[in-house]
Amino acid sequence: MPRYGFNFLWMFICPEDRLPGPVDEKALDFMVAHGFDFVRLPTDYRYWITDHRYEEPEEAPLKAIDGYVAACRQRKLHANLNLHRAPGYCINRPDLEIHNLWTDEIAQDAFVFQWEMFARRYKGISGDELSFDLVNEAPHVGRDHFTREVYEKVMRRTTAAIHAIDPERPVTVDGINGGGGAIPELADLGVVHSTRGYAPMTVSHHRAGWWNFKGEWPDPVYPHRDVEGKVWDKAALRWFYQPWRDVQARGVEVHVGEFGCYKYTPNASAIAWLTDLLALYKEFGWGYSPWNFEGDFGFIGHDRPGVRYETYGGYEKVDRQYLDILMANRV
Repeated sequence: MPRYGFNFLWMFICPEDRLPGPVDEKALDFMVAHGFDFVRLPTDYRYWITDHRYEEPEEAPLKAIDGYVAACRQRKLHANLNLHRAPGYCINRPDLEIHNLWTDEIAQDAFVFQWEMFARRYKGISGDELSFDLVNEAPHVGRDHFTREVYEKVMRRTTAAIHAIDPERPVTVDGINGGGGAIPELADLGVVHSTRGYAPMTVSHHRAGWWNFKGEWPDPVYPHRDVEGKVWDKAALRWFYQPWRDVQARGVEVHVGEFGCYKYTPNASAIAWLTDLLALYKEFGWGYSPWNFEGDFGFIGHDRPGVRYETYGGYEKVDRQYLDILMANRV
């Protein structure tokens, strides 16, 4: 760290056929050519676990993850393996789980088991090449019986279990309250802390159906006044990240595991917001990985209103303005 790259959704949401996506070698080669070095791999445990038989992993899906890690290692890209859906929890549709990671011992045991499995599987691979991001975006305090205390307990237990098998494996823990809340109680754990870059949501998630868009908000202009009347500009963003700066001051490495702007935000507003956001990350010395490389949040083919595309690097719909901002704000 700091490392810079992208999220890749090859094993993001388990489909009915349970077939993982292939390695996007073209995208990885583009990253190498442009000086990026970090690949975050959000995964869904249901690819390798059937019917909640948590301790009976299937080998074929795990071999797909082996392939992802190998493709990154071949290119000297750091792979960051993440459980986006873990036994008993996912920030998207947690109701699909029959257990609760924050209250049920069976889910906590299963969670630790998954990471012990990966620790054994990848023991011997350098920490420069592979790290573990334990669970994506912990809930808001009070939701689904989630507390800061139980989060600390589960993260400490899981990190200890990994390091009992592979003492050198780098570990990342995500923020609480949807990923944006700092966790100073884990500042002594010796792990990377992963924050998010979606504030304000009324800019980054404008008209996103899975959020809470009701259809009454006008297209956002940045600097932005949100629905509660708060003005968001660079100073407001700096204030938002102060709790993370306080944790960083205690010797903690901070990384922005996700950020981005959805396709319905007017491009001029998106670019103005991203310019301020990334300038702060550079100032703070934080690495980052946008969600994602190509698609609704990516710098390729996002279709935001007002974008001007170029054909570049083997892709036809590249938002060079966004890509240039990403590249200019690396340390």
